[in-house]
Order: sequence, then C-alpha cells, then structure tokens
Amino acid sequence: MQLIGVFAILHLLVYPASNGYNSYHDRDTESIGGLKSPPLATKELFWLVNAMDIAAVLLSMLFSWLFATQVLAYILASRLYSNRKTRIKRYPIAGFLWVAFFQGAFIYWTVQTGLFGEHSTQAVAGHQLWAKLMTSLLLGAVYPLTQIYQHEADKRDHVKTLSMLLGYRGTFIFTAVCFLLANIAGWMHFQERDFVRSFWVLQLFLVPVTIYFCYWFVQVWKDERAANFDHAMRMNLLASLCLNLCYLSFILSQ
Repeated sequence: MQLIGVFAILHLLVYPASNGYNSYHDRDTESIGGLKSPPLATKELFWLVNAMDIAAVLLSMLFSWLFATQVLAYILASRLYSNRKTRIKRYPIAGFLWVAFFQGAFIYWTVQTGLFGEHSTQAVAGHQLWAKLMTSLLLGAVYPLTQIYQHEADKRDHVKTLSMLLGYRGTFIFTAVCFLLANIAGWMHFQERDFVRSFWVLQLFLVPVTIYFCYWFVQVWKDERAANFDHAMRMNLLASLCLNLCYLSFILSQ
C-alpha cells in the first residue's frame, strides 16, 4: 500500500500539477512536453493544479509529516522554477542545477521517506549518496534534451536554456557525459550494496536507448533540423519503456 500511495501522489497529482503550472506560466503555443500542439492554458487550469497540489500535500500527511513537508517543498521548488516573478528556468546553469537536484536526489529521498518512514535508515538524507547522485545525473542528462527543439520559442520568451547555451551538438555531448557519470555513480551504488548483477541488467535494458541516442546524435550532427519534437518524444518514450521494464524485472526477480 505504501508503494501504491507514494506512486499515486507523485504521478497522479504532483507531477501533472507541476506540468500544468509550468504550462500556465509559459503560455506555450508550440510543441512542449508530450504535446505537439498544446491547448491554451486557462485560469481553470491554474485552479485545477492548485487543487491537485493541496490534495497531494493532505494525502501525504497520512504517511508522515516529513513526507508531506518534502512533497510541499518539491511543489514550491517547481513553482519557483516556472513562476514569472522568480522564473529560475530562464537561467541556464541555475535552472539545470535546480531540476537535477529537486527531480533527482531530492525526490529519491522523498520516495524513501514515503516508503520506509521518516525514522528509518533509508529515509536519512545522507543515506545512499551514490544512488542520489546517479538520479540527479540522469535527470541532468535528460534535461537539455527536453529543451533542444524549443530554442526559438524559449528565445521569444526571454529564456536562455542550457541547451541554447551548449548548442545542438554540445547538448548531445553534455548529455553523453552526464550519462557516463551517472553510470559510474550507479556502479558505485550497486557495487557498494553487492548488487553488481542488477547494474549489468540495467545496462542491458539501456542498450536500445543508447543506440537511438547515437542515431539521433548523428542525424543532428548532419542536419540540426533533426533536433525536433518527434525525435525527442521517441527518445523519451523509449527511455521510459526500457527503464520501466528494467524495474519490473527487478520486482519480479525478488
């Protein structure tokens, strides 16, 4: 029940509300997230995401006050990132570090608290540092790829993203380096906990993602117009599918 509850709070309330709040402030008219032609954000969307966030915090209290506080902190961080008055996303380095930390290590810690309780060893902030570093590096690797097809839209919105700073080719090189560092951190985590076999199983499931990433990189190197929405969504869907199949295999092997 703990697992289902934490999953529902994050994936059915917190994350959708975060995306909705970001869309409300961005007023996107071009491809964004998983939508090629996003609908115009309205005031009704604003009130809906507020209601979802409140529901998420209230439900989190059923687990523990620490878990509820962590969920609230993530919601506030997400809003500071998107809100027009703070707009952390307009700064390429700060925006990158903000997302990598809060969507990576911080959420990893939050999930641990929700699953194991605030007083357990697993829920201590300093526990499993290699795993937390790996999640932040993985988020950091994906982050510029989600921006690569939005350069013109972001420029009109006076937002300078990390992908714009790096350029099209630089974005892929940066992502490759982050993935490499994430794998090193992953190896340290699995080896430290004597789960080396799990590390290699993860690598096996990531082979299709690596192949597609290299294919896309070659296409962009030849023609920067290949840095588009369709390729980004295929990459995102493939990575999500492979990771979820990997996690499912871990669960079934228990």
